[in-house]
Amino acid sequence: MNRLYFGDNLQWLSDRKEFPDESVDLVYLDPPFNSNADYNVLFREPSGQVSQAQFHAFTDTWSWADAAETYHQFIDNCPNVAVVELMEALHSFLKHSPMMAYLAMMAPPLVELHRVLKSTGSLYLHCDPTASHYLRIALDEIFDAKNFRNEIVWKRSSSHADIKQGMRRCGRIHDVLLLYAKSDTAIWNPVFTPYDEDYVESMYRFVDDQGRRYREGDLTAARPGGDVSFEWRVKRRINSNERWVSSKWE
Repeated sequence: MNRLYFGDNLQWLSDRKEFPDESVDLVYLDPPFNSNADYNVLFREPSGQVSQAQFHAFTDTWSWADAAETYHQFIDNCPNVAVVELMEALHSFLKHSPMMAYLAMMAPPLVELHRVLKSTGSLYLHCDPTASHYLRIALDEIFDAKNFRNEIVWKRSSSHADIKQGMRRCGRIHDVLLLYAKSDTAIWNPVFTPYDEDYVESMYRFVDDQGRRYREGDLTAARPGGDVSFEWRVKRRINSNERWVSSKWE
């Protein structure tokens, strides 16, 4: 199915005819970061230069007045008791702060995304250090901490300290992607890239008559350990102070 849904994501996700249980293979979401800023959509001239024309896209500022109703509805209706207890604990700690308002708006769609995700699926949540620690706590409860796979750091700029903006801290130069699997059967396709040529030439200096590179190494161990005393070819390891690195194989 190739379909684009326009509207509030929670409203669509809650529609079980459109999104039945375990019907989605993969989830990637890039929600607001609780950055306390307004964002505009910029246009470009035919020449490629940025135009002065723009319009307001969304406000990444959160208030409890806007989130309170959503929070209470979630507490009353969420079927996951552990998640409800977590949100109540966070509310007790964060009070009616903007961060609590942000989490109150994030928790309901995350619970629905867990519901619609197949057992073989995974979720990637794009955020930044502003709220990543709280979002990870929430995802640990929704997906189960054992299904946490990675915290992927995306370096988005070179090092800077924002000194010109008057900041008295290290520069914020990375975003975070939190990766959670739905279960132990989640699909994972490893991606391999070629070795750097300099690395290959330095680590595998020898070449056989078929053009395959290899390296030589000492197979004796520095100290005994395990079943590593045995006779092999002309080398005798029995009653010797030397040991093989690996156990004998058939």
